[in-house]
Amino acid sequence: MGTISVVIPCRNDAPFLAVCLDALRGQSRRPDEVIVVDDGSTDDSAAIARDAGARVVAQAHRGIWPAAAAGFDEAAGEILARLDADSVPAPDWLERVEQRMGSDDRPTAVTGVGTFYGGTRPRRWIARHLYLGGYFTVIGAVLGHPPLFGSNSALRRDAWAVLRTLVHRDRADVHDDLDLSWWMQPGMTVVYDPSLLVGVSIRPFESPEQLARRLVMAYRTLAVDWRAWPARRRRAERRRAADAAGAVTR
Repeated sequence: MGTISVVIPCRNDAPFLAVCLDALRGQSRRPDEVIVVDDGSTDDSAAIARDAGARVVAQAHRGIWPAAAAGFDEAAGEILARLDADSVPAPDWLERVEQRMGSDDRPTAVTGVGTFYGGTRPRRWIARHLYLGGYFTVIGAVLGHPPLFGSNSALRRDAWAVLRTLVHRDRADVHDDLDLSWWMQPGMTVVYDPSLLVGVSIRPFESPEQLARRLVMAYRTLAVDWRAWPARRRRAERRRAADAAGAVTR
């Protein structure tokens, strides 16, 4: 494999970011580049990132998707790995990303799940099994392939060069990972690897209101993407591309 950039959008998450960057320093396969996109922070996030050796891309507050997209645009690596500021990747996370992306089937993207920390045990169980489990099951069935989980995923840079003009990258009111998953083009593949382990904060599930906000964003993202590229047509186009690729290799 070639080079790997890690992109982390961040807004006022200095304490979490410090832990995330420390976990990246301890990787068995060190990142070639770490980019922290400072989304208009008013705390010490940018300073902490620079002190850790990360490259800081600053922008006015625009939201997670615009911040992540800006980081992807700036990244030089052949693989664009994605974490959130509160992500805590396992020590072999990047090593496993590199191994899976370098396997014979050469997936376009790879994703794993989150192991939630903080909060109560019942809340962590709900977040892992109902929310994330439902996301992978329901959205995976709609897409016909695993969706990307933004806190634990990686994408080829040449694929981003195609996708960057298709996704709703300027909208802060849609889920970036679901939107990116929807616009994976015919011939692009996404694989789920349960060995990719990343700790994720329980913060988004600390109250019914926060959970409801995420569900509303999911519904809005589906509505926006479904209108632009209806699910049935999307799956048919991807299936034809897969069949054509299979015919060539036979």
